[in-house]
Amino acid sequence: MMLDLRERPFTDRGSRLLVMAADDGSLRIAAARYETPLRDTTVLTGLRVLAGDRELPVRHALPDRIDFAAGPTSGEAAGPGDGPVIGGASPEAAGSAGGVSLVFAGPDTIVLVGTAARAVWDGGQADIDGCLVLVGPPPAPPADGPALLAAAGARWRDWFARMPAVPAELRERAEQAWWTLAVNLVTIQGRQALIPSKYGYVGLWNWDSYFHAIALRHADPALAREQIRILLDHQRPDGLIPDVVHDHGVLAETTDLPRSDLARLAQHVGGEPVREAVPVTKPPLTAWAVWKIHEVDPDPDFLAEVYEPLVRSQEWWFARSDPDGDGLAEYLHPYSSGLDDSPIWDAGPRAEPPDLNAYLALQYDRLGDIAAALGRDPAGWRARAGALVDLMVTRRWTGTRFVTLVGGREADVRTPLELLPLLTGRLPAGIADRLVADLRSPSFWAERPVPTVAFDDPRFDPDAMWRGPVWLNVNYLLIEGLRRSGHRETARELRERTLAMVRDGGGLYEYWNPLTGRRAGRATSGFGWSAALFLDLAHDAFLEGEGEARTGGQHRPAPSGRPPRFPSNR
Repeated sequence: MMLDLRERPFTDRGSRLLVMAADDGSLRIAAARYETPLRDTTVLTGLRVLAGDRELPVRHALPDRIDFAAGPTSGEAAGPGDGPVIGGASPEAAGSAGGVSLVFAGPDTIVLVGTAARAVWDGGQADIDGCLVLVGPPPAPPADGPALLAAAGARWRDWFARMPAVPAELRERAEQAWWTLAVNLVTIQGRQALIPSKYGYVGLWNWDSYFHAIALRHADPALAREQIRILLDHQRPDGLIPDVVHDHGVLAETTDLPRSDLARLAQHVGGEPVREAVPVTKPPLTAWAVWKIHEVDPDPDFLAEVYEPLVRSQEWWFARSDPDGDGLAEYLHPYSSGLDDSPIWDAGPRAEPPDLNAYLALQYDRLGDIAAALGRDPAGWRARAGALVDLMVTRRWTGTRFVTLVGGREADVRTPLELLPLLTGRLPAGIADRLVADLRSPSFWAERPVPTVAFDDPRFDPDAMWRGPVWLNVNYLLIEGLRRSGHRETARELRERTLAMVRDGGGLYEYWNPLTGRRAGRATSGFGWSAALFLDLAHDAFLEGEGEARTGGQHRPAPSGRPPRFPSNR
C-alpha cells in the first residue's frame, strides 16, 4: 500500500511521530499527544531533500519508508494483488545516484539514508552521507543505513503476513486497515495500547478498545486481551470502568474532562448544565469482547482473571446508573453513551436509549457463557438476561418501536438505537420482525445504511457527528443483532453494503456520509474501530465464501486465502 502523507501520514508502530505533507510540497513532522492538536506539537517543518541544486521529490511513501528518488524504483513494478509494497527498493539503490530514503530507526528516531544529497528544513540543513539522524536520539548501535532499511522492511512484512484473510476485492482496503491498527499502537503508561487515531484520539478509549480487540484476536489474541486488561486494571472500586486511560491518568468522571470538552458539551447538550461530578464511562460491552476473543483463542485462565471485574462492572450499571430505580439503567452523561453529539442529548444530559439495556442483557448472557466455561452454573445469569429483556418490552415497547427517554419524557428523534434490542437475541419473534421491517424501511435503509439519525427525521444531517453519518460500530452491532435474532439474510446484506461503502469510500474514516459514501464532515482518518470492524466483517465474508465454495453455494467464488506476497528486500 502507498501512503498519501496527508490522510495517511508516515508513522510507525509504537511511535508518536507523524511525517506529513505540507501545502507547499515540503514535509513536516509532529508528535501525537493526548488532547493536543498536532499544530501545537510540531517537531520540524519545511523538510526537503536536494541533490545539488535539484530537489528530489517524494517518489513514494510506503509503510516502511519514504523514498526520494530521481527515477523509478523496483517497488513500483509490483503487480496488483501482490500485497503491500514493502522494501521495494534495495538498501543499496536507496543510497545511490542521489536517492534518499526516510526511515524509522526506533519509535523516537527518524533518519535519512543516502549519499550525495542534502536535507534542508526551516532553521537548518545537513549533508546526507550514509545516515543522518533527523529527529530523536541517535540509534544504538551506531546507525547503518542499509541495516535500518532492511529491519523496517522486515517489521512490516511480518505484520502484513499476519493480516486476516479477506476476499480479493477487499484486500486493498484491508491492507490499509491492518496498517492503521499497527500504527495506532503506542505505549501508554508503560503498556502497549491501541488508540483510536493519532489525529486527536491519543488514549485508550473504553469501547473503542473492545472493537479493536475484535480484529486483533485473529492475529495477536494476547495483544487483544491486553487491551481489556489495561481497562480493567484501572477499574474503580465501585465497578466503573473509566472512559479513557491516557498518558496522565484516566477520565472517569466529569472533573477529569478537558476544558475543550466542557465547552463542546455546553454547546451541544440541552437542559440545565450538570453541576456535580458525574461518572463517565462507555457502553457495557466488556464481557461481549472478552467472549469474542475466547471464541477465537480459548484461554480459561484469562476468563477466570476477568470474571469478577466483569461482574462488578455489570452491577455498577444497576447500582449507580439507574437513578429512578426502575430496573432499567440510564446514561448519566452523553460521553458514557459514546454518542457524544447525538440529538438525543438536545433535550438534556441524561437519557435512556434502548441500546444500553440491550447491551446489559447481552452482557448477562455472556457472563453466563463465561461462568459455564469456568465450570460454574450459568442459570442465574440467563435468568437475569431474560428478565431484563422482558422489562424492556413491558416498559419501553410501544407496539411499533422501543422508545428513548430523556429526562423521563419520550424523545422525538429517530435513531437506530431503537433497533439494537435485536442484539439480545431474546425478543419475541413478532417484535424482532417489526424491528427488521423498520430497519429495511426508507427511514434507515438505502444503498449505504444505516444512518445514525433516520433519513426522514428532520434532524438528519449526513455530515454532522452522530446526527446522520454511518458509523461502523452501529452497523456491526446491528449485523450481530440480526444474526442473533434469526435474520441472517438481512445481516448478510447489511454486511455487504457496509463493506462496499468502505471499499469505495476512500479511506478508514471515523464516519461516512450515507448519501455520498465519502468521508463525512469533520471525521478523522485512520480511525481504529473502523479499521478493526471492517477487517472482521471482511474476514467473515471470506470465511462464508470459503464455506459456500465447499458446499456448492452460489453466493460468490471463494477468494484466494494465500497470504500477501512482498517484493524481496534484496
